[in-house]
Amino acid sequence: MQNGRTALITGGTGGLGVAVVEAFVADGWRVVTPVRAGSVDKLPKGAVPVVADLTDETEVTTAVSTAVAAGSPGSPLRAVINLVGGFASGPLIADAPYAGLEAQLAANLRPTYLVTQAALPHLVDAGGGSIVCLSSRTAVAPFPGGSAYAISKAAVLAFAASVALEYRSRNVRCNTVLPSVIDTPANRAAMPDADFAKWVRPDEIAPTILFLASDASAPTSGAQIPVYGRA
Repeated sequence: MQNGRTALITGGTGGLGVAVVEAFVADGWRVVTPVRAGSVDKLPKGAVPVVADLTDETEVTTAVSTAVAAGSPGSPLRAVINLVGGFASGPLIADAPYAGLEAQLAANLRPTYLVTQAALPHLVDAGGGSIVCLSSRTAVAPFPGGSAYAISKAAVLAFAASVALEYRSRNVRCNTVLPSVIDTPANRAAMPDADFAKWVRPDEIAPTILFLASDASAPTSGAQIPVYGRA
């Protein structure tokens, strides 16, 4: 049974995104998830796919409009969950080309900015809602060779804080979650010698995101929530 609300969830085919989509669907949300062409079959059952490149402003606008239309009139857009992003490491700053930073900003900040920007008028018109952005512990605790990733994820924190400030009087909240290393197959393959038991699992992060989208967290906006596991 649907709860009369629509959530737009980006990155829904990723290691974290699948768990988040499943949690929202199980909670009765109507879930719309932008995906790249050829990835529709990777979405969990119950999600409504819309093919879009979230670095393209026109396609983002179309995807958000589709989410709004999919929920109209009985399930208005009430939540935007920004999970899409990317990771890259490289040399220390003196040897790191600026293009590497631009690439990480394009992967981590640009989609979050464009999707949120396009969704805000709809959330306001619907009477308010919740935006959740995905940052990283690296944004507040960088590691050598990870400056571009850390800067891009710190930019997400600044962006979310700005949204929370500018839209609090319009009943739109914006919060951020900061995972440590997420226990996904891709991360296990990249770091085979790590202690996986210390990493945070996607199904441990998803309930926090669901809570931040729900009325139960109504007083909370501008928060930066650590979800580190034991890492």
